[in-house]
Amino acid sequence: MQVKTIAALAVAAAFAAPLAQAQDTIKVGVIAAFSGPFADYGKQMQGGIKAWMAQHGDKVAGKKIELIYKDTTGPSPEIAKRLAQELVVREKVDFLAGFGLTPEALAVAPIAQQAKKPMIIMNAATSVITTKSDYIARFSMTLPQISAPMGDWALKNKIRNVATVVADYGPGIDAEKAFSDRLVKNGGKIVESIRVPLRNPEFAPFIQRIKDAKPDAVFVFVPAGEQSIAFMKGYRERGLAAAGVKVIATGDLTDDHVLPAMGDNTQGVITTFHYSAAHKSPENDAFLKSFAAANPQGGRPNFMAVAAYDGMNAIYQVSNKLGGKIDGDKAMAVLKGMKINSPRGPISIDPATRDVVQTVYVRKVEMVGGQPYNIEFDQFPNMKDPGKQ
Repeated sequence: MQVKTIAALAVAAAFAAPLAQAQDTIKVGVIAAFSGPFADYGKQMQGGIKAWMAQHGDKVAGKKIELIYKDTTGPSPEIAKRLAQELVVREKVDFLAGFGLTPEALAVAPIAQQAKKPMIIMNAATSVITTKSDYIARFSMTLPQISAPMGDWALKNKIRNVATVVADYGPGIDAEKAFSDRLVKNGGKIVESIRVPLRNPEFAPFIQRIKDAKPDAVFVFVPAGEQSIAFMKGYRERGLAAAGVKVIATGDLTDDHVLPAMGDNTQGVITTFHYSAAHKSPENDAFLKSFAAANPQGGRPNFMAVAAYDGMNAIYQVSNKLGGKIDGDKAMAVLKGMKINSPRGPISIDPATRDVVQTVYVRKVEMVGGQPYNIEFDQFPNMKDPGKQ
């Protein structure tokens, strides 16, 4: 009898130990591409998370923050959905986070809705994402939010006839529509509209079409990284610069992380965006310092790192206000209307849409200390997603 009692106690202890450990932990499942052609997306977000935790520690409300990273390998909705299910069912995470690409976010939204898990978007920028679950809050941007202001700026600066080149998926289509609608409304004209494949596009024939159309400028949205480098290389080599065709774009084209590798190809490019590593503020100075210390091989941080940094800020704020006991509905009540003094400037979460409200800056690539930077020279404050105003 005594032996059986001891055995029963041992079994109970074996189950109690993980339970106690779980109760002392706040789990964050981070879903993103950490390998493949979009690996930099996940690495930048991870770098931003590390920068936040280096400054603020790994405990909130007496509980340890545990991060569980899951690799989608690219824009693979099936993989993202499976990984989210594992995180919710097996790992019992308190938050879902990450989502560098729209297909990932859209695939996971129904799981967040069903499980009532707060889902923190750290990049994916298609406008519709936050409508797909009541448990989504976005700390990055939407493409209409940063594209529409360029339509205003272009006309004010005598850029009237424009060709557009965008990646053929949700964010690209959003960017194309927001920019084109605003340009045409202001009296401009779209002379050529081109959509390129999301994976491995060959830009040469598209660039020739732009040259033949003889626009004042070409408006560009392609995913940050390899594609932005390839487009700007083709733009110079095929004589668009020499022909006087200006480049105007979202900031993905002159992404801070890859800008140093793009050489002289980006000089003078005008973009609208919500973050530049050259942004002048005490918050950005602190972020850059922390990012460099926490990621010695990470290079220059970009907008995804900042959104992840702010997303972790939000997770810490929610966890503090709820005393470490994460409930989906209570968490969303804290997130709605949240304000953060971000490295990019003040941001807030619109209570109605759960989308970020922020300043969109107009920037020009210039050399600073022998290195190219996106230098801000104009701004559109308190920008919401134009489609949700």
